Amino acid sequence: MGLVFLVRHGLTGQTGRLLYGRTPGIDLDARGRAQADALVQRFDAVRLSAIYSSPLERCRQTVEPLAAARRLQMRTDDAFLEMEAGDWTGRTLAQLRRTKAWRVVQQTPSDFVFPGGEAFMDAQARVVTAIDRLARRHRRGSIVIATHGDIVRIALAHYLATPLDDFQRIVIDTVGVSVILLGGARPHVLLVNDTGGLSRFRAEHTAPWEASRSPDRRGGAKVKG
Repeated sequence: MGLVFLVRHGLTGQTGRLLYGRTPGIDLDARGRAQADALVQRFDAVRLSAIYSSPLERCRQTVEPLAAARRLQMRTDDAFLEMEAGDWTGRTLAQLRRTKAWRVVQQTPSDFVFPGGEAFMDAQARVVTAIDRLARRHRRGSIVIATHGDIVRIALAHYLATPLDDFQRIVIDTVGVSVILLGGARPHVLLVNDTGGLSRFRAEHTAPWEASRSPDRRGGAKVKG
């Protein structure tokens, strides 16, 4: 059976403020580069077979230090791209929260299609198909896939047999690592959103930093990159 490590990209200067979707040229900032460097040590005990990434810069830059340390070629795959946000691309989250469609995104995302863009159901199908394909290719190995927050969350919802409408309950921080074991009678989700420590909970109550303002009443996090 194969282990799949899903890694959300590191911090950028726009994380949590803009819905930048598939906009090219969004690089990791200094914090994100530090997160990428720290990822190398976090994987120190893991023998890796391959490293894959969304083609977008923020994902590639997140696993480039790891690929270099392991002397592995980082392979890009369009299946792990961020959701196509269409006309919402580049808008601030503050603006989007004021739209009527925002409630649909938070409460019934299975019914939502980004204007001029992609449906959550279609995005889930493409990423799950790709993960299953790579797991079969590396059925006796361990692979890393660098991708985007919502892509990780909708993939985990599938493997947890959680309805897509409830995927917003899953929180994935920047450079959060989630682990899935595939190839047996059923998938096993072994780990969700590991960040290498518990320091983010040092306050009395700390929501994900990028979702700390105006959280959805049902506990949903925000659409982000």
